[in-house]
Amino acid sequence: MLLLAAWLGAAIYFSVIVAPNVFGVLRSFSLPNANEIAGTIVSRTLSVVNTSGFVFSLVLLVITFALRKGHRRSSLNLQLALLIVIAAATGVGEWVIAARMRGLRAAMHGQIDQVTLSDPNRMAFAALHRYSVAALGVAMIAAVLIILLMLFAREKTTLIPTK
Repeated sequence: MLLLAAWLGAAIYFSVIVAPNVFGVLRSFSLPNANEIAGTIVSRTLSVVNTSGFVFSLVLLVITFALRKGHRRSSLNLQLALLIVIAAATGVGEWVIAARMRGLRAAMHGQIDQVTLSDPNRMAFAALHRYSVAALGVAMIAAVLIILLMLFAREKTTLIPTK
């Protein structure tokens, strides 16, 4: 649970604090390429969040499966399914969505700030950005649900009187 909670904390911190502030600070300097610079910083940071989410979820899948004795089957299956959701969402977020976004940024020759909003590459980039946000959001919700399942299972076992 600690590993999952640490990843969730990092993902929330990235989403709520890092990404918006990097863009805000760089835009405040009125740089002609502020979005490009901010996007590069955010992309590299998001890569760490996605990759660690993928790796942690795989490690937790193995651990959860190995320690399956003593868990209710339905709870165990739900935890395993949610860990697969985290792995899929962070994996797709990093190696499909972010990879395509990097390709589009390269196609715009690092000049995303100068490309019109109606440009097909810019429109595709915006759509991919929405998918990226959604993928990370799905992974974060799955992590919250797993943590709640673990807490509920722990609380339930402590409420059962021993004889």
